[in-house]
Amino acid sequence: MTEHPRVSVIVVSWNARPLLERCLPSVVATDYPNLEIVLADNGSTDDSVAWVKATYPSVRVISMGENLGFCRGNNRAIAETDSPFVVLLNNDVEVEPDWLGHLITRAETDRAIAAIQPKLLQFEDHGRFEYAGASGGHIDRLGYPFARGRVFFELEDDAGQYDDATDVFWATGAALLLRRDALDRVGLLDEAFEFHMEEIDLCWRLRSAGYRVMVEPRSRVFHIGGGSLPKESLRKTAYNFRNSLLMLYKNLPPSRWRRVFPQRLVMDGLALLRFLGLGEFAQAGSVLRAYWQAHRMKSAYTRPAEGQVVAPSYAKSIVTDYYLRKKRRFTDLAPEDFRL
Repeated sequence: MTEHPRVSVIVVSWNARPLLERCLPSVVATDYPNLEIVLADNGSTDDSVAWVKATYPSVRVISMGENLGFCRGNNRAIAETDSPFVVLLNNDVEVEPDWLGHLITRAETDRAIAAIQPKLLQFEDHGRFEYAGASGGHIDRLGYPFARGRVFFELEDDAGQYDDATDVFWATGAALLLRRDALDRVGLLDEAFEFHMEEIDLCWRLRSAGYRVMVEPRSRVFHIGGGSLPKESLRKTAYNFRNSLLMLYKNLPPSRWRRVFPQRLVMDGLALLRFLGLGEFAQAGSVLRAYWQAHRMKSAYTRPAEGQVVAPSYAKSIVTDYYLRKKRRFTDLAPEDFRL
């Protein structure tokens, strides 16, 4: 165990000086002693890079020259660093001074821990969980994600109910510590995803390779959220449905995929009908577009064989639990239905 292993904190940004002004000062104030902060700039045309260089000369700037998006931007930056640990940190995240030390301390307890997230709370309300990751994530048997502290859009207050450091199925890409030698083995973010679900796919691959994914709630960060794509964005809807399908297709053995897909098709069909019933015809079109894109993209993936991947962590359907059984909080779900 190394007392203070080197960590590269990577912040991908594009035309986001106001966010950097709000959040980067806290990152620079991190009290971890062996830290490199990297601004991976995706071809910004505002003055954000000039501001960072003038205000925080210790921050290393990697200029991409164009907008590579979240996945490609982070992958390029990871490739240009050599620290044994890297952190993917959104540009709209404020951190506490000791946030990183807690993550490293936990990661150093077991070399099998390949990914670990802090507790993710709302920027404007530090006592309430934030949508993007709360206190560690799970997916149900049909691939729908949820988290300790967030089921669909139901966000819980943080009353310490999820303060145990524990294994989870996925950790949020908004603030994600990753072990480099594990990435060398399983690969980086899937660049075909562009945005959304990429960290769940990565965590699934890590778990299937025998690594652990954890949450360390002693580490707390505060996320503004919605900075890249607002929740009503048609692109966000398309990415979420498309990437969720691709994630299932590439991580499930063919026999299990054939059982899961018809059930998933029914659930997504209900979501489509809901959009139509609400008069949100463009959103319904985004669901159809997501299916068309996923169908065209799936041939790029090599399917895993039986026994090569782990199953989703929640054995039931979070959709039916939430909408039919009215289970709106993570604590409403039966512990025996989880498998980690």
